[in-house]
Amino acid sequence: MNTKLQLRIAEGEDIGFLTDIYNQAIALGTATAHTRPVTLNDRRDWLHGHPPAAYPVFVAVREKHILGYCSLSPYRPGREALKATAEISYYVHADHRGTGIGSALIQHAMGQCPRLGIKTLFAILLDINQASTRILEKLGFEQWGHLPRVADFDGRECGHYYYGRRLAP
Repeated sequence: MNTKLQLRIAEGEDIGFLTDIYNQAIALGTATAHTRPVTLNDRRDWLHGHPPAAYPVFVAVREKHILGYCSLSPYRPGREALKATAEISYYVHADHRGTGIGSALIQHAMGQCPRLGIKTLFAILLDINQASTRILEKLGFEQWGHLPRVADFDGRECGHYYYGRRLAP
């Protein structure tokens, strides 16, 4: 039976799933610049820094299992002229990558941006992360910048892409 994917705001009891999914991304070696696993406390602090009314974390749930998540984060907090710009990040459980969950999460987050007062989104990704490049381009994001060779994974260097999309006129 294939039950429908539900998208909702992350809750405190989701922290174990969020931590596991992020640690899978770290182990992948192409999805984040973290190189060591994060702890439950690290992720609790991170989730606490994402108030649902301003910078929510959305989860994709099917049959009570979290399959992925997407967060909106402030860009240069405290700089009022940038308050309508946010960074978007997304991670999908290893068993569910390539199934459309990442796209569904990003589209859901974009749909929530008007009520959050967010007009511009950008994503920062490793330039070796071709899967995320394809998703972002499919959803109308454009490459706005590239920082070459800024990440070093024990001698394997790669850069950061900045992909952006203007949501409001």
